[in-house]
Amino acid sequence: MKITELLSEQLIELDIHADSKQDLLQQMAAILDNENILSNRQNFLSALLEREAHTSTGIGDGIAIPHAKTTAVKKPAIAFARSKAGIDYQSLDGKPAHLFFMIAASEGANQEHLDTLARLSGMLMDQTFRTHLLNAKDSKEIISIINEQELQAETTKKAATTGKTVLAVTACPTGIAHTFMAADALKAKAKEMGITIKVETRGSGGAKNVLTEEDIAQADAIIIAADTNVNKDRFNGKVLIEAGVTDGIRQPETLLKRALSPDAPIHQGDNKSQSDSANHARSGSAFYRHLMNGVSHMLPFVVGGGILIALGFLFGIESHIPGDVDYHRFAEALNTIGGGNAFGLMIPVLAGFIAMSIADRPGLAPGMVGGFIAAQGDSGFLGGLIAGFLAGYLVVGMRELLKGIPTSLDGIKTILIYPVLGIFATGMLMYFVIEVPVGVFNTGLGNWLQGMGTTNAILLGLILGGMMAIDMGGPVNKAAYTFGIAMIADGFLTPHAAIMAGGMVPPLGIALATFLFKDKFSQEERDAGKTNIIMGASFITEGAIPFAAADPGRVIPSLVVGSAISGALSMLFGIGLPAPHGGIFVIGLVEGSSLLYLLAIVIGSLVTAFMLGLLKKTKNN
Repeated sequence: MKITELLSEQLIELDIHADSKQDLLQQMAAILDNENILSNRQNFLSALLEREAHTSTGIGDGIAIPHAKTTAVKKPAIAFARSKAGIDYQSLDGKPAHLFFMIAASEGANQEHLDTLARLSGMLMDQTFRTHLLNAKDSKEIISIINEQELQAETTKKAATTGKTVLAVTACPTGIAHTFMAADALKAKAKEMGITIKVETRGSGGAKNVLTEEDIAQADAIIIAADTNVNKDRFNGKVLIEAGVTDGIRQPETLLKRALSPDAPIHQGDNKSQSDSANHARSGSAFYRHLMNGVSHMLPFVVGGGILIALGFLFGIESHIPGDVDYHRFAEALNTIGGGNAFGLMIPVLAGFIAMSIADRPGLAPGMVGGFIAAQGDSGFLGGLIAGFLAGYLVVGMRELLKGIPTSLDGIKTILIYPVLGIFATGMLMYFVIEVPVGVFNTGLGNWLQGMGTTNAILLGLILGGMMAIDMGGPVNKAAYTFGIAMIADGFLTPHAAIMAGGMVPPLGIALATFLFKDKFSQEERDAGKTNIIMGASFITEGAIPFAAADPGRVIPSLVVGSAISGALSMLFGIGLPAPHGGIFVIGLVEGSSLLYLLAIVIGSLVTAFMLGLLKKTKNN
């Protein structure tokens, strides 16, 4: 498929005027929407902003490639826009962007479409091509320039290379553009340097050009330029350089030289190869990264188990207990599967995957055993957190101590030494050192929650509800949500009810504001407000992100105040919630009055809506 089959003259704007990155994305999304490419413009815009929040798609050299793969796209397409003045796009080189290719990929995009988009990404690395696009007089000339460049790329034969052999793996979160741009940049620079290279791309269409065992055996070095996890076990004993996908685009020569330098790090099997400083900076807080790895693997157990438990309550709160007047065999089965089994695995899985994030596979077994000790004892969720970090760093320490063991014994380290020593050390510390004091703390916390007065309950709800709206899916939001899950696991249901109420308010409050104060919002924002009704009702706080990103100074305080009030009212009303997710669809399962719980959410949403009405300026629509 040719690129111009996805890019038509109607999707080209040669003189776009935008005041900001947000404004540009909105205008380009409108171009696609006007040509019936999108089924929901606001959802597509939200997907674009979510991608931008991860890493800017302004790749430098005056280029930006905003992209998203979402069900809001009816059919794959590309929109092109040009700004002679330039727009501050927070590009990687800090310079204004002039050329914008917006890629809209549908969930059902086939491999042919994805290959076409990858080809465009590679073409943009050519400076002459970019210059021609900047100087084009009309849309027809843009189409002609792209056709000529594509033809040239297809007919150019790859020149033979000599010298060292380097393998690479590139991957980005969405796998649409950056994955292939990094691959093309590495291949182009390797050709220039006389280096033989093969690049495995892990895009949204799956892995392509996969590295074989023979490839790896013959390679002098491997480069991983990725913003997602890539399995490194196959590179045991080989020089391995790790970097972000944007480093592959911007610094291919640096990566290639580092890979072939005499002091390049060697990947030691189950040991992690030495990390590049750039990769550490990109990854952010190690503690948060490890914690989220555990939480993300634990959540399916929590959500699945919690919903099954909540469904069992439909037969009666104690219908799972044999001999109770409301006893029902099916309710007992639901409670056993959800509570006894899914919840029973929750803490071991959390601890195991925290440890695995720290120490790779050798950390999994010690972490899960430590988590199981916590789950079976009194230390519970907090003990599981400690067990995960304890096991992970114990295994890392063991690796350091065992560095002197001959490499011929590497296999026995993985299957014998690490499991035995790791499980023993973690288990002993949990059993004799961690379990008792943490159990005492847990018991004290439980007693405090059970006996706290109305004022303390309201304060706790105020804090938890407000945390849900501060960053809407970020670390603060997740910290509150994780606390709520821990409380459900320990049998305290009121904190999580406050958390869910606080998380529903931001999108619902915005939706109300767009109806009550239409003059404060553009037509596009009012349209987006309608989708926020569904998102808020479903406990998807992220629906508020586009509004907060566009006007954070007014929107975020309004969201936090409304969410905090909703959380406080939930605690005041004594509402408990056994289900960890579900929004309005599980309100009927709450302990206490479902009507009062709904009232708490409505009041918080109204507070947010009226604050937005007071704080936001009138729009000139």
